Amino acid sequence: MPPATPPSEGWNSKPLGRVAAPLREQVGALLREAIADLRLVPGQRLVERELVDQLGVSRTTVREVLRELTAEGLVSVVPNRGAVVTAPSLEDARDLYDVRASLESLIVERFCARAARSQVLRLGAAVDGFAESVAERQDIRSVLVTKDRIYEVLVEGAGSAALRQIADGIQARVRMLRATSMSADGRADASVDELRAIAAAIEAKDAVAAASLYRDHIQAASVTALRNLKQSLSPDPPTTTTTPTTTTTPTTDVRRTR
Repeated sequence: MPPATPPSEGWNSKPLGRVAAPLREQVGALLREAIADLRLVPGQRLVERELVDQLGVSRTTVREVLRELTAEGLVSVVPNRGAVVTAPSLEDARDLYDVRASLESLIVERFCARAARSQVLRLGAAVDGFAESVAERQDIRSVLVTKDRIYEVLVEGAGSAALRQIADGIQARVRMLRATSMSADGRADASVDELRAIAAAIEAKDAVAAASLYRDHIQAASVTALRNLKQSLSPDPPTTTTTPTTTTTPTTDVRRTR
């Protein structure tokens, strides 16, 4: 498993200004965003003192926000380490993807039933934007941003605050897994084809086909994500030793090719 990220590495924030929203809400939104876009990575410590200093808020505010994020599953409290960004177990990840497949396919059904024509057109444009980012081989964060636009159009067109709230929580918790899945060879190109097929089914007003294709899309992504997670959680294989021989025949350096 990769070494844990040092507490403050990879993420810094300016102190918060005084705006209308309560400070607790501002801090919560900031940390959720940092977790979602992987500036705070799974396993990274969230040290109260550092957050207080960086954000210019009280320790009480930081503690309240960390309690909220813990309740949402984004942060875990680990003995002798304190609060850390949650790193999902293999079982949790599998459950999250199953829930996501069911929930987001329902969102697609609602989109087909409720979306305006302008939203259907925006969905097609969002899929095209995602395809362009993949074709240009942009970095994974940029690719995920363009894919998130597809999700945003779908949720907006579905017109359900309840579905949005639940789906947003799932999305935040699988963000790291989505990044590893999308980075796998061929997965981004396959996603383009899958999403084009979903958009075509929606354009044809075939809600059943669109929802089924979307479920297949999430399940295909889960296969790659879960395989990568399983590999990252597996201990390094034991080192094998060979008995030296007395032969003088030179050995051949055989390298594995991809």
